[in-house]
Amino acid sequence: MTYGDEATVRRILRDSGDTWAVVGLSTNTARAAHGVARVLQEAGKRVVPVHPKAETVLGEQGYPSLAEIPFAVDVVDVFVNSGLAGEVADQAVEAGAKAVWFQLGVVDEAAYARTTAAGLDMVMDKCPAIELPLL
Repeated sequence: MTYGDEATVRRILRDSGDTWAVVGLSTNTARAAHGVARVLQEAGKRVVPVHPKAETVLGEQGYPSLAEIPFAVDVVDVFVNSGLAGEVADQAVEAGAKAVWFQLGVVDEAAYARTTAAGLDMVMDKCPAIELPLL
């Protein structure tokens, strides 16, 4: 099943705003989150690292959780496993995000239903670094 049609993908990437909280982003350059965050930055997005270590990554201050970010985020990009992703989606709703993006391999149908019912756009099992060049 597809979770995030082309129109939703386009809306998130073009119209949902430029501040992206990347949950799971650390200083580990070998991780997919790091490469995707760099692509988002190159596309003009502000990337906010969210990781328990709260490290500065790609020049941006990190925060240990979404709730501790002291400014609004537009999109929450999730690089945690599917078992933890639903909780992150719920936190994104609480934080007032406009959209949630679950990366490749991250699927939680119940979280998708809750998040979209709350009025947020959501994509699952896709990568913005793959989708951006297709716009």
